[in-house]
Amino acid sequence: MTATITAPEASARPPRQSPVRRILAMLRNTWRGLTSMRTALILLFLLALAAIPGALLPQRSLNAQKVDKYIADRPTLGHLMDRVQLFDVFSSFWFTAIYALLFISLVGCIVPRVFDHYRALRTPPVAVPRNLSRLPHHASTAVTESPVEQIAKARKQLRGWRAVERVNGDEVTLSAEKGYFREFGNLVFHLALVGLLVSVAIGKLLGYEGNVVVIADDGPGFCTSSIAAFDSFKAGNLIDGTGLAPLCVRVKDFRADYLPSGEAQMFTADLSYQSGKDLTTNTWRDTAIQVNHPLRVSGDRVYVQGHGYAPTFTVTYPNGQTRTESQQWRPDDGATFLSSGAMRFDPPAGMYSSDAEQRQHQIAIEGLFAPTAFLHGSLLTSSYPALTDPAVAIDIYQGETGLDTGRPQSLFSLDPEMIKQGRLMKQARVNLKPGQSTTLADGTKITFDGAKQFANLQVSHDPAQGWVLVFAVTMMAGLLVSLLVKRRRIWLRAYPDPDETADDKRRTVVEMGGLARTDQAGWGGEFDRLRARLLGDSENPGE
Repeated sequence: MTATITAPEASARPPRQSPVRRILAMLRNTWRGLTSMRTALILLFLLALAAIPGALLPQRSLNAQKVDKYIADRPTLGHLMDRVQLFDVFSSFWFTAIYALLFISLVGCIVPRVFDHYRALRTPPVAVPRNLSRLPHHASTAVTESPVEQIAKARKQLRGWRAVERVNGDEVTLSAEKGYFREFGNLVFHLALVGLLVSVAIGKLLGYEGNVVVIADDGPGFCTSSIAAFDSFKAGNLIDGTGLAPLCVRVKDFRADYLPSGEAQMFTADLSYQSGKDLTTNTWRDTAIQVNHPLRVSGDRVYVQGHGYAPTFTVTYPNGQTRTESQQWRPDDGATFLSSGAMRFDPPAGMYSSDAEQRQHQIAIEGLFAPTAFLHGSLLTSSYPALTDPAVAIDIYQGETGLDTGRPQSLFSLDPEMIKQGRLMKQARVNLKPGQSTTLADGTKITFDGAKQFANLQVSHDPAQGWVLVFAVTMMAGLLVSLLVKRRRIWLRAYPDPDETADDKRRTVVEMGGLARTDQAGWGGEFDRLRARLLGDSENPGE
């Protein structure tokens, strides 16, 4: 006997989808996967993981010199890390991609839940379950009123509850629910979260942030009319640096409070500022700012982030002319504020017969500054960050400082190439205290006049910061409501007692059940009080 197997008919094969349908299906599945809560959590974890290099490695936006030094110390690895933007983590393409995907995923997760909570907010109480005795809280009693009268009486006691009566023959039921405000809190929380994300995004696109060092003691200050006024400037993607909010700031005085251990306790900067109409009337207003207590004006916030010292030197030339400058030096030790820096002085015009001769007589100073000097022999260090006993240990050079070469130079160190080529010659190495001086071979006198404090100010502009605060507070309020309000339900079923045979006074059986949609303590006690009110429970006569 031979069996023949026939191939299935072509009509039994599933129809092939068109390319357009397949593309639409792929896009739909991709969107569903991207907007799932699991994907949002994975992206949140990846964002936290991607931020680790930004915390461990120097970032070019904060300190470009440290980045350059890091790369110079590790030529091969450093350039490879720079190529993958590990020194520009928070503006890198991969960090931005994770952030953008997380933003889309969160919005995609939140928006559908907003509609779900809105539908839950408007959903009427569900019908009475068939068997109320299976509920965690239930009770049953018999009354003399009719089912309609008993349910009407119970409904009057449930003011503030959303209740629905249903009649099925001789049986009358009542479904009541309370705690709908919980869903309202969920709705407010999710909407506020979307608003918060949008506000943060708008602030990043339209905001800017600039840092500037300002010398205290009524120094020149700065004005925010141009990005050139800042030492560093970061702008949003939609900001080109023009149209900044006009603001002028001077630092009148700066105070740093230290613990006995030398740890900084508080920074206070006394400011004078102009904004708005003050710029046209030349009116200066006084205020004081501290750490986390900025000046808020014209949509900007002015923070004090740190401080340091600016040594002051006076160069007296052989013809009696003088040049005095104060220049901030970089704190190398955050505990003692031992600082390093450099200064360059150009001779007065007309002092020498030619520009070439004048360049050969430029003065350069490089060394260390100690606010509280402590000497190991001739080696200078600092024992405390406060300005109690200042001193400097400096090398004095004469020659071409390189100011006319057009090459960029560090603010805190001299150009080593100029020294190596012999175009800048060392003339002296001295330790000086305020008022002390040294004289070079040609009669040029360098005097250390002391030091002023400088404040590192940050100007931040975020047009959406008010909305961020509003949405953050609203989100927390909605979260508190959703956590504190309990969603609970009760049901009553009233029907004639089937075992009662007396026609003159027929009894009504009333069953009651309760259920809390959240497992929170206290619902049992509330159910007992409701049972006493609705069923006249003799076990609780006082309620």
